[in-house]
Amino acid sequence: MLVAPLLFERLKMPGIIGLILAGVVVGPHGLGLLELDSTIDLLGTVGLLFLMFLGGLETSLEDLRQNAKGAVSFGLATFLLPMIIGTAAILTLDYSLLAAILVASTFASHTLVALPVLNRLGIMKSRVVTATLGATLITNILALLVLAVVVRAEEGELTLEFWLFLIPSLIIYTFATLWGIPKLGRWFFIKFGHDDRAEFMFVLAALFVVSYLANLIQIEPIVGAFLAGVAITPLVPPLSPLMNRIQFIGNTLFVPFFLISVGMLVDPMILIEEPEALLVAGVMVAAEAVSKFAAAWGTGWFLKWSGPGRMVGFGLSIAQAASTLAAATVALEIGLVDEVTINGVIIMILITCVASPWITARWGAKLDTPQVESSETQASNEKQNQWGARILVPVANPDTEDRLLQLAIILAKRKNGTLLPLHVLSDRNGPVSSAAREGQQRLLSSAEMIAHGAVTAVEPIGRVDDSIDWGILRVAQERNASLVICGWKGYSTYRENFFGSVIDNVVRQSPVPVLVSRFPKPLENIQRVRLAVTDAQVASPLFKPTLTLARSVANELKSDLAVLQVLPSRAEVPRVDLSELEPELELDVQRGGLVVQVITVLEPNDLLVLIAGKNRAGGPALGRAAETIARSQPKSSMLILHFPEDQEGA
Repeated sequence: MLVAPLLFERLKMPGIIGLILAGVVVGPHGLGLLELDSTIDLLGTVGLLFLMFLGGLETSLEDLRQNAKGAVSFGLATFLLPMIIGTAAILTLDYSLLAAILVASTFASHTLVALPVLNRLGIMKSRVVTATLGATLITNILALLVLAVVVRAEEGELTLEFWLFLIPSLIIYTFATLWGIPKLGRWFFIKFGHDDRAEFMFVLAALFVVSYLANLIQIEPIVGAFLAGVAITPLVPPLSPLMNRIQFIGNTLFVPFFLISVGMLVDPMILIEEPEALLVAGVMVAAEAVSKFAAAWGTGWFLKWSGPGRMVGFGLSIAQAASTLAAATVALEIGLVDEVTINGVIIMILITCVASPWITARWGAKLDTPQVESSETQASNEKQNQWGARILVPVANPDTEDRLLQLAIILAKRKNGTLLPLHVLSDRNGPVSSAAREGQQRLLSSAEMIAHGAVTAVEPIGRVDDSIDWGILRVAQERNASLVICGWKGYSTYRENFFGSVIDNVVRQSPVPVLVSRFPKPLENIQRVRLAVTDAQVASPLFKPTLTLARSVANELKSDLAVLQVLPSRAEVPRVDLSELEPELELDVQRGGLVVQVITVLEPNDLLVLIAGKNRAGGPALGRAAETIARSQPKSSMLILHFPEDQEGA
């Protein structure tokens, strides 16, 4: 587990191949260092479920919804053609019909091993890629259902009663998983979201319970594991500490055990004693390559993809790993295929996992981006991206610290930035006590642990100053902060309005943008990010960076983004027509007051994003509208973005 992946990655090959070959070396057919006993079987089973769960986490129902035509077309094509061509090819090797269908189903599925290439090339939002992401959900579920049916047929249980039981139970089970797990998860995170261990254990419980229930309705548990991953996806932001823990534990512990256990099944002597294994592997690779190529080019012709786009679709869909290993392992366990087939599958995985990133990188570089941004939009995005370079987060309340830091981590990781957790002690009324210093150290240690858990650079800062607000402002300048994120209780007292609260003073004096946040619920519960702006704000230079921020947060939280544009009652037309400027936005145009319209449309799991109002003497620095909404909606999450005066007039 330590040496094999490092060695093969040094050889420019996927680490997954190293783990499988390591299993061959240490297994009963190699050096005999490990036996296939109950311990290896248990760990391998857990790893198999976790592997399918991680595959589900990479698949979003939103991808399917937004690009339904491309996803459905490519999904069906890249499933049916490999099934037909693969079954015919395997039958030529004297396999039984059931065995040929099952092996062909492994061609139909695919694993997106080339995703890091897409991120590096910046083409994740292209039509081809979004279609392929949606197609992944379709083809993997269909392939796993084929596996379930074939297994039952081999066991002699494919009767009318099976179908009458399977179809209704599968519909109910799928709906209960995809609808019930997110609902239960949001409730759980509200009640126990302050406990990181409880969040992680909820994810594990969901994985194993859903997998067990799949077995009860007579389908393979790996189907349940995959659906559990799809269901959990909306609850776990990709850059969050929770996602990092899931991927870290899975990829470094559970999944390697499964891959090693698969390698232990392989008998390398078969390649010498029975050279037909090489023939089987050659037929598999040829059938899969031809069918996936035909599916990508046929769909590309139908959807008018460019040549590079079709090759990217082919490169993404050719890789075999998770579903292929899962199906082959199950087939071996029930005696439907032999070790010759397993050896052929291993060779196919090796070839396709090497070819997929290479094809995707070569042709992805030639793929046009979905749209060319204007120079104004590029400048706005560049400025917003700079906000994530060094994010200062004053922490004071242990109960809200983790939510502030989670938001900061999401923004910082997009820029590979640095987190600056800060706690300020005031010595205005005398020397700071040792108890206060210990409390400061506990807060900063907790913040540092959260940042390290999300693999984010962190520089904790403990400071003593004559006032909290000026301590924050001085650190922001001394440490070159690009953005300040502050927590907010949602209202100001009369005394704070007159003399100024800490938030007010930081907002008024900060040389960099300040993002004021209130999260009465965990970030995992956010279902929609709603940006509410007046007609005048849309026409100001502040709108573009605010929209970019809202879109970034929505993407990372896997939430919908909706814009509420409020026009004056007497306005005939908006100053800026967002329906033409941003045609992909979900836009709601209303007339009247901002506060009334926001309160009318705001839903419990919305995250409201506002641009701070004008500073007026004797009033809150964030403006009356934000405070009025916060008072009337005490359970709603809010982000209020305040810009320095020099940026307001830019």
